[in-house]
Amino acid sequence: MKSIFEQEVDNLGLVLNKKQKEQFDQYYNLLIEWNKEMNLTAITDYDQVNLKHFTDSLTIVKVISMEKMENMIDVGTGAGFPGIAIKIMFPHLKVHGRAEDIGKNKLYREKFDLCVSRAVANLSTLCEYCLPFVGITGSFVSYKSADSEEEIKNAEGAVKILGGKIDRIEKFTLPETEIGRALVKIVKIKSTPGKYPIKAGLP
Repeated sequence: MKSIFEQEVDNLGLVLNKKQKEQFDQYYNLLIEWNKEMNLTAITDYDQVNLKHFTDSLTIVKVISMEKMENMIDVGTGAGFPGIAIKIMFPHLKVHGRAEDIGKNKLYREKFDLCVSRAVANLSTLCEYCLPFVGITGSFVSYKSADSEEEIKNAEGAVKILGGKIDRIEKFTLPETEIGRALVKIVKIKSTPGKYPIKAGLP
């Protein structure tokens, strides 16, 4: 009998193998263990973590064909969402990190097919940290709440300056919850000016 998590993953058109199930359980156990030390999440119930963190992370398949991605960066990842969950589901991906430290490093600049962020910063700020990593024709996907219309509209100028274009906004309700989600897909159409990101803490 399938768990709620497995069923919701199925609904996304994905299939968990035995190893991936074990990895998600290991991830859950580590999250709960570390949460005692650093308050990573207020959600600790097994099924709720699977739905509100793991399933939510995997909803990226609604806007991106993950099989075509080779490398990905997760900016502002905190407890590892969505990056670690995506890596478990798509083990072929190469995943890196930390925006403030490597945003101007030529080894990483405009080298990624995909950048993701579930961070709570506003979209303009996230774009400044994220778009410098994305190569031309690559994508940045920001996980936002469903009521982010004004924030998204206010970010249009920054998106353009940073070399991006808002390609798609996918709105839905996270299964088995009342959480409204908007996935904002921004495609990189030209290089980001070299001065961005300006400086950590000063977007």
